[in-house]
Amino acid sequence: MAATLLDLDRLLTEKSLLMVGGKGGVGKTTTASALALRAADQGRQVLLVSTDPAHSLADAFDRPIGNRPTRLAPNLVALELDPDQEVDAYLDRVSAQMRRFAGPDQVRELEKQLRLSRQSPGAQEAALLERIARTIDEDSRDFDLLIFDTAPTGHTLRLLSLPEVMAAWTDGLLRHSEKARTLGKVLSHLTPGKDLDSPLQDPTEHATADLDPRSREVAETLMARQRLFHRTRRQLSDPLHTAFLFVLTPERLPILETARAVATLSDSHIPVAGAIVNRVLADAADSAFFAARLARQQRHMIQLDEAFKGLPRIHLPLLEDDIQGLDALQNFAALLGATV
Repeated sequence: MAATLLDLDRLLTEKSLLMVGGKGGVGKTTTASALALRAADQGRQVLLVSTDPAHSLADAFDRPIGNRPTRLAPNLVALELDPDQEVDAYLDRVSAQMRRFAGPDQVRELEKQLRLSRQSPGAQEAALLERIARTIDEDSRDFDLLIFDTAPTGHTLRLLSLPEVMAAWTDGLLRHSEKARTLGKVLSHLTPGKDLDSPLQDPTEHATADLDPRSREVAETLMARQRLFHRTRRQLSDPLHTAFLFVLTPERLPILETARAVATLSDSHIPVAGAIVNRVLADAADSAFFAARLARQQRHMIQLDEAFKGLPRIHLPLLEDDIQGLDALQNFAALLGATV
């Protein structure tokens, strides 16, 4: 069965957020870079964001990028989020805020705990997810299109669960403080299911006016972060503005992993726009080796058709050379308008 053609130019024109993911080594970063260049060439202001600690984005463009916005071409700015820097910045913000609420002895204990937190499991991901949420929330005002080079299944589902996780964390924190009873009532709206835009649904129950200044600031800070995560969840779930693209190769493991990812996102009502099948061999082979490779690929293409029925796709050929540097990426971007 012929695959429905994935119209990438329409996505680049109509969407404001693209998440590009896939198994490692399938050409995900190269494809995300080419998509960003193609959109920029069409006149859209594009921010390309990588969450890969290996800095593959800089390798693709063959130039340093780093954790600050870097202009790579007309209409195209790129950013590589550094997990270590995000942890440091995140914990510095926590420390600065808690210093205003804690006494000298508490500050020393706080600093000790924060030092340990820098190496704790999940610290990098927590800081990185919050930075992703802030980037989506804030930079969408300055750019027409945000493209994330990331693993959407893990990151996206964790972003979607952050409001609930934060609610549970806040509840546990408050239980340890006798003085937090009033604050706990104010923050009870953080429980999942409350209205996202108006968390203070009942002013008489949730008003912060009667809190002391310290408790009020804590409440308002937590509310602001909760609203941020809710806005991010709405954006990621909005098919009018957001699309997820999977990059894969016609091989068994990428097909299986991508099929699981598509199913998981679909179950979570996350819009999956299509798949980009990369490194497809031509239909001719000039040696026994390539004939065998081609025969294997043809079997996997049948598997791919079965796994992704109804999901629009585009096929990209296996190229002779590596894709590195602006010129090579622009040539690769030209292929994104081709047919299956």
